Amino acid sequence: MELRHLRYFVAVAETANFTRAAQRLGISQPPLSQQIQRLEHEVGTALLKRLTRGVELTDAGKVLYEDALIILKLSDAALERTRSVARGMNGFLRIGFASSSAFNPQVFSLLHRYRDKFPGVTLEPQEKDMSGLMTALSEGVIDLAFVRLPCERSKDFNVRVIDDEEMVVALPKMHPLSRTESVSLADLQNETLITFPRDLSPGLYDTVIAGCEAAGFSPNLGQQCPQIASSLSMVATGFGYALIPASLGRIDVANVCCLPIANQRITTQIALAWRRAALGKAALHLLNLTAAAGVE
Repeated sequence: MELRHLRYFVAVAETANFTRAAQRLGISQPPLSQQIQRLEHEVGTALLKRLTRGVELTDAGKVLYEDALIILKLSDAALERTRSVARGMNGFLRIGFASSSAFNPQVFSLLHRYRDKFPGVTLEPQEKDMSGLMTALSEGVIDLAFVRLPCERSKDFNVRVIDDEEMVVALPKMHPLSRTESVSLADLQNETLITFPRDLSPGLYDTVIAGCEAAGFSPNLGQQCPQIASSLSMVATGFGYALIPASLGRIDVANVCCLPIANQRITTQIALAWRRAALGKAALHLLNLTAAAGVE
């Protein structure tokens, strides 16, 4: 049984007339009559009673008419959903986040605009360290990733910078320097620097160490944190100081204050990365939003 046969049958049933049904369908009457006869042959019973001035449904025809309406409605809905996904208006978008990139305000803003413009797309976020993020992107587990640069493996992908973010110093509130407007790293050279495992975010780790060396010293490395964001908890408990992206510094953590770095500017970049293979429409819409916002 073909869908077109059901559409023909419904048109005849609703108009009660082959001529009007043919006009409604945009075909001539003889082919319409032939298709209805084929449908009746396939069903094995008459569906219409031929009258002098039209037709009416048989009992079997009434049953088929009710079911045909449901079938055609479901068919039309399935077709529309399929087309909508193909246009990137519905479906799923798998997005990866480096642990520290998820707090960046530019990332928040971009995703909010995306949800407002494409509410039918379900976002599936995944948070991983940089190594896991690059692997997931390479293997197609995720479609796009917000990464923190510099990152050596990001050279394998297309990358678009979203934001240049300054690093700040996180200090315990009881620290003598916490009451200053900014902190020189040189003033912290004899104190303990709280870090995270380098393999979590090699580029950010190297940026932190290089910043200390640019200030004239090699930092005293203390206990490492399992995640970049958790370094704030270590600072709060007095284990030392940390250099963190400014977006993390906006997190309200008791007993921690975040201050600008004096006499030098240490920055890190947030970027959107994707495979060089063709992207789906839902992912392309997100890239187009970054271009519309003036991100190159």
